[in-house]
Amino acid sequence: MTTVFLGGALVAAAVTLFILQPILSGLHASLDRVEDELTDTEARKRIALLALRDVEYDFLTGKLDEPDYLSLKADLTAEALAALEADETASDTHFLDDDVEAEITKIRAALRLGLMCGSCGFGNDDGSHFCSACGQELKIGVVG
Repeated sequence: MTTVFLGGALVAAAVTLFILQPILSGLHASLDRVEDELTDTEARKRIALLALRDVEYDFLTGKLDEPDYLSLKADLTAEALAALEADETASDTHFLDDDVEAEITKIRAALRLGLMCGSCGFGNDDGSHFCSACGQELKIGVVG
């Protein structure tokens, strides 16, 4: 009886340690997107294109008759095109957002370090003593 209880306790302990192992080892899920991870629009595009390929194979092997093939092909083509357009729109917006955020970060850093030209408003690089756009002397440490 005690061996059964001891065996059950060991199994329960092993299962508990297995479940808690990621927490105990400090592993965590990243909130950043990994490069090889698909976005929702990329997944929609991939699924639509794979389904379109499968419909082509089914028609060529005789599993689908022509009216069914044409109907499915039209539906899947429309879905694939919608996914492609959504993917292009999302990627354009993403790159635009990155460019805008980079510019805002550069302007904030220039303001903080006194590298923003008081004459023309150009954000100069760190270590500049004169404005790269108009040549005006920068007042390092003074905003405006």
